[in-house]
Amino acid sequence: MFMKKCCYLLLVLLSGAVAVRGESRPPNILLIVADDLGWGDVGWHGGFGKTPVMDGLVKGGVELDQHYVQPVCTPTRTALMSGRYPGRFGPQALAPSNLRAMPLGTLTMASFLKAHGYRTHQCGKWHLGARPEWVPNAYGFDTSYGTLTGAADPWTHFYREGSVYKDTWHRDGKLFREEGNATELVAAEALRVIRAKEPQWFLYVAFHAVHTPVDAPAEYKERYAGVKFDEDPVRHESRLRMAAMVSQLDAKIGEMMAALEETKQRDNTLVIFTSDNGGIESLKNAYAGKVGDSPLNSENDPLRGEKGTLYEGGTRVCAFVNWPLVLRPGKYTVPMHAVDWLPTMAAMIHRKPEEDPRWDGVNHWGGIKSGEPVAERSIYIAKKGERSLRRGEWKLIVGNKGKVQLFRIGEDPLEKREVSREHPEKVAELRGLMEAEVVKDNPVLPEDLKGLPE
Repeated sequence: MFMKKCCYLLLVLLSGAVAVRGESRPPNILLIVADDLGWGDVGWHGGFGKTPVMDGLVKGGVELDQHYVQPVCTPTRTALMSGRYPGRFGPQALAPSNLRAMPLGTLTMASFLKAHGYRTHQCGKWHLGARPEWVPNAYGFDTSYGTLTGAADPWTHFYREGSVYKDTWHRDGKLFREEGNATELVAAEALRVIRAKEPQWFLYVAFHAVHTPVDAPAEYKERYAGVKFDEDPVRHESRLRMAAMVSQLDAKIGEMMAALEETKQRDNTLVIFTSDNGGIESLKNAYAGKVGDSPLNSENDPLRGEKGTLYEGGTRVCAFVNWPLVLRPGKYTVPMHAVDWLPTMAAMIHRKPEEDPRWDGVNHWGGIKSGEPVAERSIYIAKKGERSLRRGEWKLIVGNKGKVQLFRIGEDPLEKREVSREHPEKVAELRGLMEAEVVKDNPVLPEDLKGLPE
């Protein structure tokens, strides 16, 4: 009896410790977004990239197995920051652009968390407006650092030759020049924020890795010594650069985890990881620098399609969450989308917006944390001229010329069998749901953006 009482007391004490170290106060939030990372680029999907840190975070956390995003970068970042589908803001938010994606004053992840006591920081790629008046600080971030444009050379930090946005490296909206590799510099900025040990912080780390131009320091290429990626030396060298950049991304995340441990913040930090879209398998380098083209780049296998497409390989991405003592290891298989993160964070910290933010996203916190059922909903993904809608096990794609494709993702996740002729009633049902979303989009470019360089 004495031993039973002792065991009971120990359990009570441990439970109290978990509450203190877990959800007794809102956690720090570390949101990491990779750029153009393919489904088959990472170790936990059996890919070519060596990713031991992320593999461990997946194993010890919750893998988000059906995490959807937009097929390209600006739209995903708009959805992530606003909780709304990008088309709601206008056509400029439905494609990669250096124009302002969202109106100033939009409730964002940063402004929402800041209103509830968080210090907010952004480092890396912004791509939601490249002019000084559209910097992250104008959308709720206390600090920002990195590039305002969609990409930059990892060594020169320049955007494209001839562009008015060629110089894009900035701190808090002020352009400047800095030596060093972009991935290393972005990680160093993230480490500075973590080590500052602010009482409650939100850190959005938007890596340029593994977007073109694809390259990494030699030490990461050495991890693949003896590996032959392709018989063609040009293709081999291209894939080697890609693999090295994947491993560099992984190593920098490892440094952030180590800093959280060293500063005793790990147990009260929620880590979220996603890519902004699927990988692109072969491409030219259009940026100002000396990095070569990438004829053998990313992998999305076994998913169909790649970046820029509405197939799973373009919109279903590598993603996970990790929070020691709070989230039990496992796999979350409920379909979710980038728009869901803002309402999910709101639920997690038990706060609501003062006014209706018209979020398209839904709260998944109960599902991720304890497996609570999430009501079936539609996931609507639009790009210029094309749209898809996922509802339950079904997915409808309507192409540029009205071409319709229907897939039963529940039993055919690789989209090998198109079944629209077999299920016309399902096509009609999903088209109706899609049209209900389309009418909420704004088809007109905001007047003040007309004539500005993209």
